[in-house]
Amino acid sequence: MITSLVAELTTQPLTPTIIQSALPIVDIRTVGEWKDTGVVKNSILIEFYDERGRYDLKGFLDTLNKKVDTSKEYGILCHSGSRSRVLSGFLSQELGHKVVDFSGGIDSATKKYKIILEKYQ
Repeated sequence: MITSLVAELTTQPLTPTIIQSALPIVDIRTVGEWKDTGVVKNSILIEFYDERGRYDLKGFLDTLNKKVDTSKEYGILCHSGSRSRVLSGFLSQELGHKVVDFSGGIDSATKKYKIILEKYQ
């Protein structure tokens, strides 16, 4: 008998409709990126990679589990979609999370869908 985790990975762009929904959006960009471009209103800011490209998986997961109900669907957002693709694949495949990977990242959302960002405080 084979047992597997129930997981689902969805890939889609970040649109105004998603932002207005109840789906939690976890922004994994760096603090510097948040300051440079701003953040999506009500997004959950949890830096994954630091400015030097290093990461602390345990620390990230601890913070994620405190801020997000990971038994429910949530989204992962980065600048261009490359970091979110890697992390959301891991979260889905290895931990069984139901994750939405926002393809194209915040860059695509602001250019293609005219998403307005709030200033990072």
